[in-house]
Amino acid sequence: MKPLLPLTLLALLSACSNAGNQEASTGPQFNEARYRNDIKVLASDEFEGRAPTTKGEKLTLDYLVTAFKAMGLKGANQGSFLQSVPMVTYSASENQSVSLAGLQASYRQDIVLGSRHDNGGVDIKDAPLVFVGYGVKAPEYNWDDYAGLDMKGKIAVILVNDPGFAAPDSGKFNGKAMTYYGRWSYKFEEASRQGALGAIIIHDTEPASYPWSVVENSWTGPQQDLVLSKAERDARVQVEGWMTLDFANKLFTQQGQDLTALMQQAAKAPTQVALAGKANIQFANEASYSDSYNLVATLPGTDAAKEHILFTAHWDHIGKDETKEGDQIYNGALDNASGTAAIVEIARQFAREAAMGHKLRRSLTFVATTGEEQGLLGSRYYAANPLFPLKDTIAVLNMDSTNVYGRTKDFTIVGKGQSQLESYLIEAATRQGRKAVGDRNPASGGFFRSDHFSFAKYGVPAVFAGGGDEPVDQATSDYKEQMKLKMKGCYHNVCDHYREDWDLSGALEDMAVFYGTAKALADSSDRPGYLKGSEFHSLRPAS
Repeated sequence: MKPLLPLTLLALLSACSNAGNQEASTGPQFNEARYRNDIKVLASDEFEGRAPTTKGEKLTLDYLVTAFKAMGLKGANQGSFLQSVPMVTYSASENQSVSLAGLQASYRQDIVLGSRHDNGGVDIKDAPLVFVGYGVKAPEYNWDDYAGLDMKGKIAVILVNDPGFAAPDSGKFNGKAMTYYGRWSYKFEEASRQGALGAIIIHDTEPASYPWSVVENSWTGPQQDLVLSKAERDARVQVEGWMTLDFANKLFTQQGQDLTALMQQAAKAPTQVALAGKANIQFANEASYSDSYNLVATLPGTDAAKEHILFTAHWDHIGKDETKEGDQIYNGALDNASGTAAIVEIARQFAREAAMGHKLRRSLTFVATTGEEQGLLGSRYYAANPLFPLKDTIAVLNMDSTNVYGRTKDFTIVGKGQSQLESYLIEAATRQGRKAVGDRNPASGGFFRSDHFSFAKYGVPAVFAGGGDEPVDQATSDYKEQMKLKMKGCYHNVCDHYREDWDLSGALEDMAVFYGTAKALADSSDRPGYLKGSEFHSLRPAS
């Protein structure tokens, strides 16, 4: 059965003609049934988990292009809705021979390794192993785990997160709230800058904020990346990946080291320990090249049309794993069919208002990005190759995994305290009678884990927000606990599929906050900036 296509603009006008004039003053009139249908279609088995460069991508883009065309939005890339994102797909063999200090590591069970090189495979023999604590070089914190080390030909063994997590009262870094130094992407980048041959992160569930199953599901199978220059490829570590904490303990014990004690030491001061054993790693690795696509649709403004407010949501997920028995499809309903469907429904509302004469001064641009699950690839590419100048990009509103647990008394802003843009969300949430709060688990580094971060690195005020921790009433609280049990372990797993019993009332309220934020900012001349204390303040300071 073919999925239902989005409604045409004519049908939208007919259905909502009587409400059009009052919507401008009373707020958005989102259609929950249509929003549900978009999630259901995007997360259906037919779309095969929406992996970039697959059949699922084509189905997804066709669906979204049809939706935005029906609204009357314009393709932002010289009339096209698609922005090509050159990608390379690396496929590491699961038949890996991995010996660390004489200990044989089993693929998936103990270790997951890959390589971002197009050289046929990895053949590392007798490479020294060096424990480098958190693998951080941060001059502003007077911290350098690599000080005095020559990492050429060596493999760095690295702790996940940053020293502030393990020692929140030390005044180091940002306490429990993860800095970018705690992200896996930074650790591989820094090991590469240090000239290391390889980098392996020790997984630990609490500081990582996700279990080993997420690593196993996300880091096995084909891995996409942006096509790099030869210089960038040559500088990259030859092998990168993760090992379990259990295997790391065995490795350090075998080397006469106490990993627990070293972890405590590494939180207090930069730590380096050369292990006596060597690494021997062999596996085949293939590379193939193809383009994936961001979808970029614009609703032009009036007298300030050159200035844009962006809505972002990643359309991609993990795809399918044919080596699995039973269910093989990572449908990605919550992550992130829900966010993609949300920006589509928000776009419909603004398009309907514009068609009725309620046009905004600034333009609204909706970007459905590719490759977020592989390292924010689509947003990174757009930020480096913007279709509209970043200096004219006023703000980015990112939706990733919307609230399916019902209405809340609070509204969560991930990484709260970064920029003036947050004040617009706070005002919109306050009008709903909700209190804006920071994320409950800042140690997870949520601010660095979704597409808005790609824009923040260039100084564009960007937010990732939604949901809350306080259900609006007892019935909602009971429902939330039951639904959380149903969805336990479904993050980046095959059970993240659409559920008819989801309570989407909270998601609709969050969408209204984003709508109100964009509407207020689009009709103003304000240019929000980053606050003092933010690592992005120097790029676009708050006025």
